[in-house]
Amino acid sequence: MNFDLNSVHDAAKEIAKKGGDHTLNYFNKSFDVERKSDDSPVTVADREAESIMRDEIKNRFPDHGIIGEEHGNENEDSPVQWILDPIDGTKSFIHGVPLYTTLIGVVVEKEPVVGIIYAPALDEFCDAAKDKGARLNGSTCSVRSCDDLTEASFMSTDVYTSAEFGYGDAFDALIDKTRIHRTWGDAYGHMLVATGRADLMFDPILSIWDAAPLLTVLREAGGIFCDADGNETIESGNGFSCSRELLPEVLEVFEAN
Repeated sequence: MNFDLNSVHDAAKEIAKKGGDHTLNYFNKSFDVERKSDDSPVTVADREAESIMRDEIKNRFPDHGIIGEEHGNENEDSPVQWILDPIDGTKSFIHGVPLYTTLIGVVVEKEPVVGIIYAPALDEFCDAAKDKGARLNGSTCSVRSCDDLTEASFMSTDVYTSAEFGYGDAFDALIDKTRIHRTWGDAYGHMLVATGRADLMFDPILSIWDAAPLLTVLREAGGIFCDADGNETIESGNGFSCSRELLPEVLEVFEAN
């Protein structure tokens, strides 16, 4: 299979924009909310936006695979997989909070090579591709220089999930050690780190469609996305983003707790 990174990167930007913009047709409007088998919420906006993105991918790259939160997997044997989350932060979306995002990650032979984090309601678009750097709304972005937790701003999605998944002590230690903590979470928290507006974001539970763009975006922004053991992967089920200078101190917290 021929693979052109530039073409895929450009297409991913266009497809994320198209899917994300569709969610604005429902944002801050009345719509039904359903519950999936894991009790997580889903809306017609999630399903329609993913369908739009899937159709675009299939039209442009029919031999590529797709993994989507709402509509399952296609072409699972393809070496190129597009991983989609039409609305990351559905709870924010449902409540009219603009900190939700549309996510696309592209992996080739299981290596993440393209990452898109788009916040439609904020008109913030962060994209990255392997060895091409990261951008926010077209301008180069990077992580903020920070090598001391006492000076760091710490983001999380909420204040109870870490304990539920066995990271309660580490979470409490990070709150104690960092300068400030805010729950500007989900993928938007990782985007804040990649764009130099926050220093640390931790997610104790991540599906692959949540994590898919994060490794590429953070790496290309000069930072790191890894799991609580320090592995740079999108498949561990948890992960945090920070500067590489801050990494040793964060890992020490996880190792001690």
